[in-house]
Amino acid sequence: MKKSKWFALASVTSAVLAFTTACGGGAQQGGENGGEQLSGNVVVDGSSTVYPIVEAAAEAYAGEQPDVKVSVGLSGTGGGFEKFTKGETDFSNASRPIKEEEKKAAEQNGIQFEEFKVAFDGLSVLINKDNDWVDYLTVDELKKIFTSGAVNGDDKVKWSDIRPEWPNEEIKLFSPGHDSGTFDYFDEVILDGQPLNKTAQLSEDDNVLVQGIAGDKNALGYFGFAYYIENKDKLKAVPIDGGNGPVEPTHETIQSGKYAPLSRPLFTYVNVQSLKEKAQVYDFAKFLLENGAEFVEEVGYVALPEEQYQEQLKKLEGLK
Repeated sequence: MKKSKWFALASVTSAVLAFTTACGGGAQQGGENGGEQLSGNVVVDGSSTVYPIVEAAAEAYAGEQPDVKVSVGLSGTGGGFEKFTKGETDFSNASRPIKEEEKKAAEQNGIQFEEFKVAFDGLSVLINKDNDWVDYLTVDELKKIFTSGAVNGDDKVKWSDIRPEWPNEEIKLFSPGHDSGTFDYFDEVILDGQPLNKTAQLSEDDNVLVQGIAGDKNALGYFGFAYYIENKDKLKAVPIDGGNGPVEPTHETIQSGKYAPLSRPLFTYVNVQSLKEKAQVYDFAKFLLENGAEFVEEVGYVALPEEQYQEQLKKLEGLK
């Protein structure tokens, strides 16, 4: 699947996208069921950041299991966990670990789950292509820009407020919404729990953020690495100085952790009861992990080391 296709799909208004798939477990890419044709539904929701990976897996799985209907939603990490902890979904994609209150909600509803890492991401800070003055930003500068009232008690921050030699123009800020795990991660490592600048334009749809930054010379925003890679012709990534000099987000710097503090793992959470009772859920989970590196790289993220996928396949087998 071409990346342009899943980006186009991500912009549709429907929260759930259905893919009719075939489950031939004995197909070339593997499967648990030795050629047995499966049927039924697999329901996935959650992070828009993780969405492209699982959407790519769902489309490939369609060639394996035509009678399994896999629906992939992108209501955000928080929105996905809200459904998952009520037992409404089989998988919950997340760009952050599950929170304690979400664990408690799952427990109260009798939902047992297991966490699986699927990829690494480098939360990328982006500027307009015509911005020729920002060479890098420090973590402290990012916090100053994005924190409410951090500059003279005013949310309207100018570039010259950050460095005097930069233009005397207001910075137009773009950020994922509060239900996004990307926002949660940025809040943790950059904002340090302080309120987000009130002028920031928020969206759960990363494509809206891309368009906003691409349309304003004074724009600054952030989102996942794959969306940056898909839009390199429209945007520029800002090297970030986390204390050891400016570092650009690349596959190598993200996997090594050098792109700090904005490198992070991406997850999917699986309902254990679904794994045990629905053969198609187990088979799709196995398919995702067996072919994870391929899907991850296809859509522009950074794959885990192969041994980590193998370890998680063993964990999955133990759950069955």
